[in-house]
Amino acid sequence: MTKQTDSGDFDCASFSAPTEAHKKLKPFVGVFRAEAKLWMGSGEPHVSTGTMTNEWDLGGRYLKQTYVGDPSEGPFPEFQGRGYWGYNTVLDRYEGFWIDTASTFMAMETGQHDEATNVWTMTKTAVNPETGEPMQTRTVITLLDQDSHVTEMFFETPDGGELKGMAITYERVG
Repeated sequence: MTKQTDSGDFDCASFSAPTEAHKKLKPFVGVFRAEAKLWMGSGEPHVSTGTMTNEWDLGGRYLKQTYVGDPSEGPFPEFQGRGYWGYNTVLDRYEGFWIDTASTFMAMETGQHDEATNVWTMTKTAVNPETGEPMQTRTVITLLDQDSHVTEMFFETPDGGELKGMAITYERVG
C-alpha cells in the first residue's frame, strides 16, 4: 500500500510517525521485577528472577527492553537479554526482536493486539535446537493492569499440539 501526498509524492511521514498502536505499549515502559518459569522437560519448572527495564527509543517508535537476571543456580546463571518491540505501520502488525545469553540466534516475532482482552499474540517460526527442524512458537503477552503483565511462550510439539515452555510475571518497581 503506497501512501501519497496531494501532489503525488510519497508520504514518508505517514509511515514514520508513532501511532495509537505504538501508544498501546506505554504500560510496559518502566522497571519491572520478573519471575521466570522455564520448563525443560517433564517435572517442575526452573525458576529464576531478574529485572526488566523498558524505555522508549527513537522517538517513541520502539520499546527497548533490557533484562538482567539475578545470579542463580541452573542452566543460565548470569542470564541477560535485549529486545525491541514496536508497531509496523506498513504491514499493520506488532513486531518483536529478542536476543539473550541462552542462545545464539535472533528471535523475530510478529502479531496483533486484541483490544477486548488486552492481549498481544506473537508468532514465529524457529528452529528446534534438538532436531534442527522448523517449529512454530506462540508468545502471549497479557497486560493485567498498568503495573503488571505476563508473558507465556508455547512451542509446537511433533504431533502438531503445543507445550508451554516459559511463563514470566512482571511487577512494576519503577
